[in-house]
Amino acid sequence: MGGSSTEHLLLAGGYIIGGILVALLTRLVFGYLKRRADQTRWAWDDIGLALIGDLAAIAAVSTGLWLALHEFDARSSVRVLLGRALVAAVVLAVTLAVARSAGGVVRTVALGRSGVAQSATIFVNVTRVVVMALGLLLLLQSIGVSITPLLTALGVGGLAVALALQDTLSNLFAGIHILASRKVQPGDYVQLDSGEGGYVEDINWRNTTIRQLGNNLVIVPNARFADALVTNYQRPMSPMSVLVPVGVAYDSDLDHVERVTVEVGDDVMRTVEGGVPDHEPSIRYHTFGDSSIEFNVILRCQEFSDQYLVTHEFIKRLHRRYGVEGIEIPFPIRTVVLANQPAPPTPNQRRPELDDPAATDPRR
Repeated sequence: MGGSSTEHLLLAGGYIIGGILVALLTRLVFGYLKRRADQTRWAWDDIGLALIGDLAAIAAVSTGLWLALHEFDARSSVRVLLGRALVAAVVLAVTLAVARSAGGVVRTVALGRSGVAQSATIFVNVTRVVVMALGLLLLLQSIGVSITPLLTALGVGGLAVALALQDTLSNLFAGIHILASRKVQPGDYVQLDSGEGGYVEDINWRNTTIRQLGNNLVIVPNARFADALVTNYQRPMSPMSVLVPVGVAYDSDLDHVERVTVEVGDDVMRTVEGGVPDHEPSIRYHTFGDSSIEFNVILRCQEFSDQYLVTHEFIKRLHRRYGVEGIEIPFPIRTVVLANQPAPPTPNQRRPELDDPAATDPRR
């Protein structure tokens, strides 16, 4: 190769600096385009621009380095080593970019199907691991390492690894099964048979994260979550019924009680946040209680957490309206008999003095 060594070094440095500058310019251009794409609702343009920008930057830097290597003597051992290192670096960088974009694709598809704001990271992580594993095999092949013996060793050692990671693999496949069945998705409010309940924040490769109403996090292993009895309050639909128990006095006009209670419930459904405006409240009498006739008022709310405000406002307004209408909510009445004192007669018990006419004669 003609020219002095100084000229070759200067050209090599120019190629490297030029590649870096082109990469920086590419990042700036695609960063601007990505910010514009973030303002749209379509998510695929964000993923495509991010992938193209990463690949363009990698191509610019690798081209500058490749041209710089050609300024050295072709028989130089340093050039051969640097060439292999450059190929390995390019393969690794491309693998990372593709893995990130593949994770974005899977995330977008998962969000589109579940319709929630959170992400199910288990599919994203599995996709990235698969892409990284393929990229690692290509990296080894590019630097001259035969991957056939490696694949054979992995196949033989796979059984031992599976036995060693039995619990981890159990949680992994349980998480995949939970999401694939679409019975539980991030964002749903669930209640476990063990008592824990809350919104599903995320389902990753090992556990399910549940956020309780008090903003505490409950971490449940996927295998245990899959085997538990789970009540999902948001499927097949999010609105749910709310039962409010009420009792009125025995001498109440039950038709009037029903009409007043329904009017109050209808007002709560239309005016309270979380209520279902088109739901028509109803009541169902069910028990002759010790001191009242008891019934349930059937209301409806948008989500599980909305029932508390709906019930709160309904009880306040119903108590106020019952006071205006003269409807009594009775106190429980109990008869207490103290020791060494005769018990008071019951309504059906006959008094002995009434059997003796003389005892009741006012002339005596």
